[in-house]
Amino acid sequence: MKHLSVFLTLALMSIVVFAQKQTVSLEDITAKGTFGAKSVRGLRSMGDGIHYTTLEEGKRIVKYQYATGKQVEVVFNLDDQGDDCEVKRIEGYEFNGGESKLLIYTNAEYIYRHSFKADYFVYDIQYKELKPLSEGGKQQIASFSPNGEMVAFVRDNDLHLSKLKFGTESAITEDGEYNKIINGMPDWVYEEEFGFNKAYDWSPDSKEIAFIRFDESQVKEFAFPVYQASHPNNEENSLYPGQYKFKYPKAGQDNSVVTVHVFNIKNRTTKAMEIGEETDIYIPRVRFTQEGGKLGIIKLNRHQNYLQLMIANTNSGVCNTVFTDRNERYIEQDVLDNLQFLEDGKHFVYVGEMDGYNHIYLYSMAGRKVRQITQGEWDVTDYLGYNAKTRMFYYQAAVKSPTQREVYAIRNDGKKTMNFTSVDGTNRASFSKGFKYYINYLSNTTTPTLVTLHDGKGKQIRVLEDNKSLKERVAEFEISPKEFFSFKTSEGVELNGWMVKPLNFDASKQYPVLMTQYSGPNSQQVLDRWGHGWEQYLAAEGYMVACVDPRGTGARGEEFRKCTYRKLGKYESDDQIEAAKYLGSLDYVDASRIGIWGWSYGGFMSSLCLSKSDVFKIGIAVAPVTNWRYYDSVYTERYMRKPQENQKGYDDNSPINHVDNLSGRLFLIHGTADDNVHFQNVMEYVDRLVQAGKQFDMFAYPNRNHSIYGGNVRNHLYRMKADYIFRNL
Repeated sequence: MKHLSVFLTLALMSIVVFAQKQTVSLEDITAKGTFGAKSVRGLRSMGDGIHYTTLEEGKRIVKYQYATGKQVEVVFNLDDQGDDCEVKRIEGYEFNGGESKLLIYTNAEYIYRHSFKADYFVYDIQYKELKPLSEGGKQQIASFSPNGEMVAFVRDNDLHLSKLKFGTESAITEDGEYNKIINGMPDWVYEEEFGFNKAYDWSPDSKEIAFIRFDESQVKEFAFPVYQASHPNNEENSLYPGQYKFKYPKAGQDNSVVTVHVFNIKNRTTKAMEIGEETDIYIPRVRFTQEGGKLGIIKLNRHQNYLQLMIANTNSGVCNTVFTDRNERYIEQDVLDNLQFLEDGKHFVYVGEMDGYNHIYLYSMAGRKVRQITQGEWDVTDYLGYNAKTRMFYYQAAVKSPTQREVYAIRNDGKKTMNFTSVDGTNRASFSKGFKYYINYLSNTTTPTLVTLHDGKGKQIRVLEDNKSLKERVAEFEISPKEFFSFKTSEGVELNGWMVKPLNFDASKQYPVLMTQYSGPNSQQVLDRWGHGWEQYLAAEGYMVACVDPRGTGARGEEFRKCTYRKLGKYESDDQIEAAKYLGSLDYVDASRIGIWGWSYGGFMSSLCLSKSDVFKIGIAVAPVTNWRYYDSVYTERYMRKPQENQKGYDDNSPINHVDNLSGRLFLIHGTADDNVHFQNVMEYVDRLVQAGKQFDMFAYPNRNHSIYGGNVRNHLYRMKADYIFRNL
């Protein structure tokens, strides 16, 4: 009888605990950050490879030991600078080469995805002196010379040089002009599509600065109105809207004309490098080799299927092409940062698709292939570096499955491989200088970010972040687990996906389904990683949410990735329609209540799907491309070529040309100040829909860019989408 009493008590306690569990609210996802995982950010390895620094509370830069985690010293503390210090918060920093000085910045004003203006300051660690870098206005992309005695920066589209020892500042270029000439910094389309904001490089001996000059005089301007609105409040536009203008080359239109120049600091002379007569090209990177007077220049043709590595003699300007990569379709932009010159001065590394998968290759500086380092029917997804002492290359790859990531090292002869991954999921690593230590970041669907410190052989030293409090918080909620699945389409293509079923799922019932997807080239949404998002809120409301990566997405080899070439949208939408039909065939899915939504490329996809099939009851398209002619030159032409060369590819797969076939309810959402996918996409699409007699819904967020955030905007957006789903699906 006593045992029965204990059993009943425990049972009642478990019922009470279960009854107390919360369901996920929309605010948990959009406002509270309830399920956001902590991580370890801003950690920088020091030159000795046994210490690192972190920026803490925006005030202190603190030095620690990797091995013990013990604090060694506070390198810089704002509280020691006095009340009259101009810096109130540190937003970023870097050391000079000798780690005797710091370059910090504050008051950042963000411009586009990577670019910003800020107030930079130089701190001398020995003398504890903090001085502004320049008194002439905010600077951009400031950086130390390798010897630590100078700082280069851009202001008002001109490159400048500050000599710290003498306290002097001088202009390297003087022809910079907004919307016309840019020196040392990329234009909009280079920044967005080639993924960088610093278009100059110091020579290893600190004697020269190479930079790219962008002449965007012939690039057409794009403009959009700026309203008063709020967050921020533009009071000057209270009665008459302002206007923002910038140079934006659309598909098939003129790009900036780019040239490469080298400034000799001692002689104060600038020499143009002889990169060829053709001007309709791209120069997405310049990078000095380890040898003095030798500059590496990466050059791409307009089609982006022919890459050249040119080595320029900076004294004469003569360039020699030492390596080429030709592809019948295109070369993805992620190769640009994976072309690295090794410290021995005799070799460089290239990560390319020469055998149909993304692998590491070693070349001599003369361009002769030494060997293929990695090989197999899987993709290297990130190149992490080379340890000359152990002759090991480090990389992240999707060896086990496209849905996972592991970290490996391989000897340069390919005969020894180390696997640093012990737990399945998404792993990435950050190695110290010298590869004595590394920090591993792991997450999977049931494990929020786990950050661990390891020695160079893989042995775990300690846990830096285990997100214990988040795990305890998650345990207080009713969570529907993410389940992975795969299926074959009618064309025999196997696709990967995940689904989140409604809470209290009953296999004898039928549920509505919302499909979420992005579907863009080389992207992935179906990954074994942490993340409780909007799908958990919808699951609590009785909806099933599913995601499928179609053809064109990443980590499955070149053929799968590039089969969408010249016809963006065709195979991706075919596969999303097939996914909807597959889901509709499941006993527990109501095939008459399937919806699809997406943002950006995903918005393009959801719009197109509603014109290609009646399988979808609703579609939500946030910031969609509706006609590829409206999007930028670099991205669009990489996958489609110019409209003049591929009219059918553009017309056949742009939603704006298929309004007559629209079925289901379509909800269009866009920000009016979207510098990336212009509001023009929706407005022109709307006109076609109206003329075709199609009913639809639409909402515009004033002054919001492509990310649509600020103030209460993000919560409003998701509440509006949820209400739309509840009413119509």
